[in-house]
Amino acid sequence: MPMQYPPRAIFRKFMLAAGCPLLALSLGLPAQASSHREAPFITTQPKVDGTDVYAFNSYERGRTGYVTLIANYQPLQDSYGGPNYFKMDPNAIYEIHVDNNGDAREDLTFQFRFQNAFRGITLPIGPQNVAIPLSQSGPVNARNSPALNVNEKFSVTLVRGHRRGGYAAPLTRMGSGATLFDKPADNIGTKTIPDYAAYAAQHIYEVQIPGCATPGRVFVGQRQEGFAVNLGPIFDLINAPLSLITDPAQINAAPNPLADKNITSLALEVHKSCLLSHKSSDPVIGVWSTASVRQNQQVNPYPPSGHQTSVNYSGGFVQVSRLGMPLVNEVVVGLPDKDKFNASVPGNDRQFGKYVTNPTFPRLVEIAFGLPAGSAAPRNLPRQDLVVTFLTGIPNVNRPTNPTPSEMLRLNTSIPAVPFQQQNRLGLVGNILAGGTDFAGYPNGRRPKDDVVDITLVAALGGLCIANGNNNALGFGPDCNPSQVPLGATALRLHDAVDQAAQPFLPGFPYLNTPIPGAR
Repeated sequence: MPMQYPPRAIFRKFMLAAGCPLLALSLGLPAQASSHREAPFITTQPKVDGTDVYAFNSYERGRTGYVTLIANYQPLQDSYGGPNYFKMDPNAIYEIHVDNNGDAREDLTFQFRFQNAFRGITLPIGPQNVAIPLSQSGPVNARNSPALNVNEKFSVTLVRGHRRGGYAAPLTRMGSGATLFDKPADNIGTKTIPDYAAYAAQHIYEVQIPGCATPGRVFVGQRQEGFAVNLGPIFDLINAPLSLITDPAQINAAPNPLADKNITSLALEVHKSCLLSHKSSDPVIGVWSTASVRQNQQVNPYPPSGHQTSVNYSGGFVQVSRLGMPLVNEVVVGLPDKDKFNASVPGNDRQFGKYVTNPTFPRLVEIAFGLPAGSAAPRNLPRQDLVVTFLTGIPNVNRPTNPTPSEMLRLNTSIPAVPFQQQNRLGLVGNILAGGTDFAGYPNGRRPKDDVVDITLVAALGGLCIANGNNNALGFGPDCNPSQVPLGATALRLHDAVDQAAQPFLPGFPYLNTPIPGAR
């Protein structure tokens, strides 16, 4: 069982750990970064495409003991995406799941549902009142503004137990008991919404969570995309010089191509006492997000006037998106199984075992740079270091009691949050290498500042085995040692030339920055 060590004690126990038992090798899969348009089917369903999940101990001043959970959807939003912008799908279910006993099954599910309230604003044009074609008829500066032609609302339901058959109760607004919340309109532009930061702040709600004595907070709305990755070159067979991506001085050599994009965030802040199991003292939780749509969708060739869509929906809900650790489906899962992974649950991750124990990405790196097979890819097959890091949790850091190996973010809620300026951009990995005291970063949960692309490059090419050393300091097993890593210490210097830490973020909830306006 993970113990609630103070930070320095964690480091000492972590570095002295020896020979942690490895679980079955035919298991799930590790993380590789973020998840935009990662599977064939989801490219046709952008409204339910989950892109990033964050789970971290809140580092906003005065919020000690709280955990922030963020699930992002609808990737690559251009700020000028009018006139309809990026409304959520009222016929879908968006969910954030929490496993608090390590069995790879959801114990808590925060279920988000959306409603689009159409006002049908008209203008008198001659003798007739004619419907306007835009999302707004004038400036917007308050919740549920009468100038909005479509006002989005949402509800959040907490389901205890199975997501479809457990006990369900709504989150309610403190003071009023309301179960519906207004979602801010997307950042249309500064003429429509002159002060978007102030407008969006009106939509941060203090909520009562069923069965929880401590209030939480919720925000749903558009944010600036916080993920940074050298997207084009990475998927163009790593179209960058090897000398560049192994030079630490060049970690910010390239512009972030996502810097001008927005995203839609579902953000919750919940006290950790409301997330942990009451049956044990285990401080570790597992987190992942999903989205589900109706099984049947029939296009109406003669849609009636006044309706949002020409599609009729029926049948049960089917999961079409899943995300926990970043970039799993993009660069780990083989193309034939990408849709299957999005439809799967963590408890069934054994079916994807070969993708983590025998990953193809290191060999693709060799192919990309014209290197002989085995000259860069680690030789410690099956990759037990990846099993420990990404499927079971790291001993004495974020491993739950008797974990069922599965792909999800695992966060130790007892490890203190670190202020933003003091966070190591390489998360837990960078902290170990630097001998610091920041144990709150990826893969122990994930914070916005954590450079998950660089961390994953280091892990995939064997950098953690270099840190593990011949004495098995990290508990990855005796096969994970420097002799099994052809790149040697170079594996610790890998990066994508885009610096995640340079992204702008807010100092507190909902942490992701104000979205970019369509016009300035």
